[in-house]
Amino acid sequence: MSNHIISVSEKLLKSDLGVLYEIAEALLAVKKNGDIIFTAGNGGSGATASHMANDLIKGCAVNGNPGFRAVSLVDSSPVLTCLSNDFSYDDVFSFQLRSLARPGDILIVFSGSGNSPNIIKALEYARKNAIKSMAFGGGAGGKMNGLADTLMLAPTERMEEIEDMHMVYEHALSAYMRERLSAEVWY
Repeated sequence: MSNHIISVSEKLLKSDLGVLYEIAEALLAVKKNGDIIFTAGNGGSGATASHMANDLIKGCAVNGNPGFRAVSLVDSSPVLTCLSNDFSYDDVFSFQLRSLARPGDILIVFSGSGNSPNIIKALEYARKNAIKSMAFGGGAGGKMNGLADTLMLAPTERMEEIEDMHMVYEHALSAYMRERLSAEVWY
């Protein structure tokens, strides 16, 4: 257990925090514009996507102001099972984006491998429809590399470490934006 904690800690310190600041600034701009942030992922990455939407909505609600407009595309079991059954699991996120997203919105995806077909299709949809995309991956980023507008990579190939680091990145973003939102006037 201590080896895992030490390994994650050392790799976190090697992370490119400049990318996190870039993501934070883009999210703050979306908040000012009133656009929506969509999150997606599978398995543990889906849990991180859901957690991020929660932190954006509730955790970033400061000084009596609302948080971000955020939607987790993994949170509706009826929608996911319907789309998987009637179409394909590969289309569960892109199909939802077709109904919900508009140009100016942001899509944030989490994928340890960077190769999940439903994540790739969502990123392709975002690119074709003026939806800015941000991806959290691991290692070299898989197929997401070059497809997402912004890519934050956990410098490891181990899935447990990737998922741990993604949660730290997500919480660091939320804490930074909450601080910024507390210091500025938001309408």
